[in-house]
Amino acid sequence: MTTISATPRYLRAIGAVAELLARLRIDFFFAGSVARAAWLGGDVSRGSVDVVALLKPEQKSQVAMMAGNRGFRVDRDEVEKTEELDLVPLTFVDAEGDVRVHILVATNALYGTMFGAAREADVDGLAIKVPAREDLALLLALAEDEAGVRALASSPGFDRAAYNRKLTSIGIGSYVI
Repeated sequence: MTTISATPRYLRAIGAVAELLARLRIDFFFAGSVARAAWLGGDVSRGSVDVVALLKPEQKSQVAMMAGNRGFRVDRDEVEKTEELDLVPLTFVDAEGDVRVHILVATNALYGTMFGAAREADVDGLAIKVPAREDLALLLALAEDEAGVRALASSPGFDRAAYNRKLTSIGIGSYVI
């Protein structure tokens, strides 16, 4: 199992997000800096905590409501503005400083395949899920993080053929490596 290092503030934010979504029985995985730290190393110490979750439309308001009761700040106007983006924006409130949290609603089959391939990682004794190396590389390619894609592609265990097949199958063969 991969181990993730994070500062205490980010450990608390990751733990709070995991507890919130687990209580709601929502399947999710951590993306962004958490997944990057799982596969490429480094600490989770800045930026937002990004999560991809399998949510039904009615669960979006449930997440926001429960988050407001569990130490998160929820800006209702911001939640309404991001409704069409399939995003639930939250802020984890912490004495050391707030942490921005983005819960992205998995809305297509591509995300569904990512859930099936997600891997467990350990962050301070808490088992969480992160996307497989190849799926993180795809997400980084879409975010135009070429250095991250190269680093993942050169890491042991990276399945270049599977990565390239997935890119081609979803119509973005221009990212094939």
